[in-house]
Amino acid sequence: MRLDSNLQILDARAIAEALETGIHRIILSQETLNKINVFPVADGDTGTNLAFTLLAVRRALSDTGKMELNSLLAHIADAVLDGARGNSGAIMAQFFQGLSDSADELTCFSPTTFAAAARLGSEYAREALSEPREGTILSVITAFAEELGDQADEKNVSDFRVLLSRALDAAQLALEKTQHQLEELRKAGVVDAGAKGFVTLIEGMLAFIRDGEVAGPIDGENLGELDEFVETAGEDADLTYRFCTECIVTGTEIDRRRLREQLAGLGGSLVLAGTHSKARIHIHVNEPDAVFQIAGMYGDVSSEKADDMQRQQHSTHGVGARTAIITDSAADIPDPLLEALNIHVVPLRVHFGERSYMDKLTISTADFFAELARNPQQPRTSQPAPGDFRRQYQFLAAHFPDVLSISLTGTVSGTLSAAESAAARVSGPGNVHVFNSLNASVGQGLLVIEAAEYAAAGVAPDEIMRRLGESVARTRTFALLTDLTYAVRGGRVPHSRKLLADYLRISPVLSTTPDGRITSNGILLGRGRRLKKFARYICRRTKKDITYRLAVGHAACAADARQLAELLSDRLRISDSAFLSEIGAAIGVHGGPGTLVVAIQERLYGQ
Repeated sequence: MRLDSNLQILDARAIAEALETGIHRIILSQETLNKINVFPVADGDTGTNLAFTLLAVRRALSDTGKMELNSLLAHIADAVLDGARGNSGAIMAQFFQGLSDSADELTCFSPTTFAAAARLGSEYAREALSEPREGTILSVITAFAEELGDQADEKNVSDFRVLLSRALDAAQLALEKTQHQLEELRKAGVVDAGAKGFVTLIEGMLAFIRDGEVAGPIDGENLGELDEFVETAGEDADLTYRFCTECIVTGTEIDRRRLREQLAGLGGSLVLAGTHSKARIHIHVNEPDAVFQIAGMYGDVSSEKADDMQRQQHSTHGVGARTAIITDSAADIPDPLLEALNIHVVPLRVHFGERSYMDKLTISTADFFAELARNPQQPRTSQPAPGDFRRQYQFLAAHFPDVLSISLTGTVSGTLSAAESAAARVSGPGNVHVFNSLNASVGQGLLVIEAAEYAAAGVAPDEIMRRLGESVARTRTFALLTDLTYAVRGGRVPHSRKLLADYLRISPVLSTTPDGRITSNGILLGRGRRLKKFARYICRRTKKDITYRLAVGHAACAADARQLAELLSDRLRISDSAFLSEIGAAIGVHGGPGTLVVAIQERLYGQ
C-alpha cells in the first residue's frame, strides 16, 4: 500500500496493515519477551501470551474486507478480547476496546482523533486493573497516549509519521524507566516484558507507516528460531497465588463494578477487560473454581483456563532437563511426583449438566466423587480442547528444545487427536512430540514418570520414545469395579448385567490390551476378601523372576489401596516403593467410588 508523503489520515486499510507489521514483530520477539518476564511472576510466558493475543487479531484482519474504520476496530477489539492471554494480553485487550469506543462514528483517524482514541484506550487499560502499578505496560501506554495528545493538540503535528515517531520516543523512554520503577525488574536488570511488547507493536506499526515495511510470511504461524535456550530472568520464588486464571463472561448488562469487587478478594493481579456484554477476567488465585463460580453469576462462562505458575516458574529457572514432559489429567500421578519430576498436566473437562470443571484443578478428586454420589445427573468427560494443549505446548516449546506429550490411549478418547492437532500448530524453537501411551490411569502415569526420569537424566527425546515404545508392551493396567451403578448410569453397561452381577455377587475386572483398548478381562467371584482375590488375579498374570514397578489408584478408598499395594508388594518383586494415587474423572466417572486400579510395569535397562 502506498502512503502519501504528508500522511494526515489513517484509514481502515492503513491501520490493518500497520497492525499486521506490528504483530509480526511481536511474534518474532516472543522469546526475548519470555526471557525478561519477571513481573508480576517470573514464569517466562509474557511473549507467548502476547503472541497468542495478537495472533487472534491477525486472524481477524484476514476477514475485514472493505470495513470502515469504526467497524474494523470493533472487529479487532472483539478478537483481541477473545484471544487475550495473561496479564499483558488482557490489558492490551482493554486498550483496543478504548480505541474502538473512541472511533465509534469515525471512518478514518486524523492525528487529533487518533490521540483521543489512544487516550481513551490508556484510561480503559488503567481502569481494568484492580491495583494498577507504575513500571508496567500501563506506564508505557500512558506515556505513548500523552505524547500523542501533546503533539497533535498542543503542537498541531499533522503528519502521522512525525506524530507516531515522537510518541514512540516517549514510549521507549518510559520503557527504560520501568527497570528502576519496580524492585523485581531492578534486581533482574530488565525492563518490563509487557511494556516492551507494547513498544515492539508500535515500532512495527511505525515501520509500516514511515518506511512501508510489511509483515513477512509466517508459515504455520512460525515464531522464529533461537540459537540456544537460556533461562528466564528473575528468581524462582514462593508464590502467594499459584494459578493464573482466566475466563470470558458473556451476558447482558454485566455489572463490571460489582463483578470486580467480588473477584478482588480472591487473589491478585486482577484485570477485568471488555464491555457490558462480554468481559474477560484475568486473576491470580489459589482456587480457580471460585473465580468461575462468581463469573457464572453474571452470564455464560467460556474459555476457562488455569495455568500453574509455580510449575511454569520452575520450568524456566535452571531445572536442567532439555526435554519437557507433559501429559493429560487421565494419567493419575500424585502431586508430589508431578512436582519432583516437573511434569506438566493439561486437564480433561468434567461436566455435571451445565456445570463444567477442569479435572483435578477446579474440582478435586474427593469433591468429584462426592458430587458423583450426590448428583442424580451422570457426569460426562471430554478431552481438552486443542487450544488447552496448544497454550501449554507453546509455552514449553519456548523454553525447551523438545516437548514430549504422553497421551491417554487413543482408542477410548479424542485426547490424543486433540494433542496431535495442537502440536501440529505449534512452531519453534522447541519441537513437540506426541506419544500414544496405549494406556490409562496409573498405567499411563507409570509411562509418564518413566519418561520424566529419562528426561531428567538427559536422554534424547527420540531415545525416550523408543524406550517408551518397549515399555508400553510391558505395562498392564487392571481395574476392579465393585459397583456397576455408575457404568449403567453412563450407558456403558446394560442394567440387566448389573442385576446379574449383584445377584451372583461377582465383580468385573477390566484391563488394557496391547493395542490400547480397555476391555472386560474376567470376574472375581464373591464380594468377600476382594482385595486378596484381586491381588491373586494380578499375580497370576505376572512372570517369575521379573522386577516390576507398581502403582495403585483408588476412587475414595485410600485404605483399600494401601492394603492392596502391600499384598502385591509381598507377592511380587518390586523395584521401588509403589506409588498410590487418587484416580480422576476419566476412569472414576464409569467406576464410581470404591474402584481400584493397578498398573504393573516390567523394568527395563537395569532399573
